[in-house]
Amino acid sequence: MSHAIEELISTQHNKTGNHRNAPTPNPDCLYGLVGEVALAGSDGTETNPYAIAANFMVYLSCALGRRVYLPVGNTWHHARLFCLHIGRSGRGRKGDAVQLVMRIDQALRELDDSFAPQIHRGGLSTREGLVALMHDEYRQGKQELPAIEDKRLWVVESEFANVLHQGRREGNTLSAALRDCWDGVSLKPATKSNRMFASHPHVCLSGAISPGELTGLMSTRELTNGFANRFLMIWAERSQILPFPKATPQVSVDLMARKVLEMLEFVGSNKHNQRDCLQMELSPQAQRRYAQLYQSELNEDLGSELISSMLEIRAPMLLRLAMLFALTDLQTKINAQHIEAAMAWTQYATASVRYVFVSASEEIKLAQTIELANRVLNFLQERGTATRSEITVTCFQRRVSKAKIDACLENLLSATPPKIFVNTVPRPVGAPGTPTTTYSRA
Repeated sequence: MSHAIEELISTQHNKTGNHRNAPTPNPDCLYGLVGEVALAGSDGTETNPYAIAANFMVYLSCALGRRVYLPVGNTWHHARLFCLHIGRSGRGRKGDAVQLVMRIDQALRELDDSFAPQIHRGGLSTREGLVALMHDEYRQGKQELPAIEDKRLWVVESEFANVLHQGRREGNTLSAALRDCWDGVSLKPATKSNRMFASHPHVCLSGAISPGELTGLMSTRELTNGFANRFLMIWAERSQILPFPKATPQVSVDLMARKVLEMLEFVGSNKHNQRDCLQMELSPQAQRRYAQLYQSELNEDLGSELISSMLEIRAPMLLRLAMLFALTDLQTKINAQHIEAAMAWTQYATASVRYVFVSASEEIKLAQTIELANRVLNFLQERGTATRSEITVTCFQRRVSKAKIDACLENLLSATPPKIFVNTVPRPVGAPGTPTTTYSRA
């Protein structure tokens, strides 16, 4: 990055006063049935259509169950989603974003309740409480308690701060249990005295929280240990101000419920004891597009270790979303348009995470670090190897501070896999001075 560009960024920084726009989702997010529900729910209301869409996707991902799967290497993915709707209190319309989905669920139950999943809205507190909602057969004293056969469970946490509060209690393993649920791992007893467990759970979670609660309550451990990155986090607030919002006509709700039922019948999601029966695959065009994204945007350097850890599983998240979009089209083959719709959600979530967890001034610093790192890569591509002095003098003409160069080199070294290597060349025996350090591309 030239000195002129640096000055331009600095000037823009000062002009904007650290202001920036909230994340703007791509309309490609509203694909097919998901878009139909989102637009119906936002028509004549203040509710953000993308918040409705996110909750509806989580509901669908739960209702589908574990019969349908997508093999990726040695991992078999099911269309299981966690979503976290972030918005300021009163402006996020977070409660309204699930109401149409609840109405669709009720209409589905009236059509055939065997296809509707269990819904829990009472709040989660412990691993044991979660297991109790979908436990296997177990003995309690002399009584034999039968198993809950349907392991599909949609958890609606309108106050997700409660989950974060529980995670702060000593010995509470709820967040670890939720991580296992996203992975589809059986939940076994945490203590010898508790014999209750749940095999092959299919738990999906819709959470809502304000940005202040999220950044204030989510610990560094939860941000980096794989708990936070299992959530599709989206920033969404009311799309308009209407004193008298309209209800979605019941005839529209019934029509959407019939479409949901058709999708679930296609998958056979009412066969609760069957798992991994219906395999999905990517079309050749979808494979090419996914490969392009995987080698670029899905693994791009985000300039921050924290943000990178929170978005570390964007690739499997995208595939789960693509599975869902393909199934709304009543097909088991994922096509390129399903990848594009899923990628639109991935980009929306990435922008939302950065918006909530990175300040405007930090965003500018991250952008500068990435720009400088790319210039070093290009410089090393031409030179092969270079010393720190050559990077400072020849690459940046002494116009970039030591701290910024350190940050960009650390960024390149901490990438996975590392983008550069550090080579230490010892001085000749008896020669004064310290060993020479050079840098080269990995």
